[in-house]
Amino acid sequence: FARAGHTLTQTSIETLDHDFPSAGLGKLIPHGIYDVARNEGAIHLNTSHDTSELCCDSIALWWQRQGRHCYFNSLRLLVLCDGGGSNASNRHVFKEALQALAERLGLEIRIAHYPPYCSKHNPIEHRLFPHITRACQGVVFHTLDIAKQFMAKAKTTTGLNVTVDILTGVYETGKKCASDFIENSRIVFDDFLPRWNYRALPQDR
Repeated sequence: FARAGHTLTQTSIETLDHDFPSAGLGKLIPHGIYDVARNEGAIHLNTSHDTSELCCDSIALWWQRQGRHCYFNSLRLLVLCDGGGSNASNRHVFKEALQALAERLGLEIRIAHYPPYCSKHNPIEHRLFPHITRACQGVVFHTLDIAKQFMAKAKTTTGLNVTVDILTGVYETGKKCASDFIENSRIVFDDFLPRWNYRALPQDR
């Protein structure tokens, strides 16, 4: 489909001007992680569905590829995220996936959700995503590899570095948490604004 912007090409490019899903070859779901301390971004692409499992698999991939090497003595991980979508603050299925992620990585994972209408204050919204958008202006995503190639080109004068990987899993929508999850969960809510601030603890904590 047509994308805003200009690109240099030696041949004409024909695209559809309306992005009707029925006319597409598929869909591309990008999940982004921005490391504030190191000014590094990680984009993980999938062609399935945007789910809580995808969100947690994205965090796990970042930790395995980058995080654990940069923060090898860390026992805790702080994640800033919006309050809606696949990581919604009111969804038990997200907390269940988060609990499984804490067990998988052996880390205490603290979640800090941004309240409604406050997503613009999330660093990823102005330190990573605009530069990804600019790097892809005018580019038609015919394949997953094209998207990966151009997203990885995102740079800034302050030294932003972006890596792009592909998550090949198939993620199903409509899943519900286990019937005994709430009773047995190891999610600890903060005293202050517990709806948006909580921790997932691994078994050994």
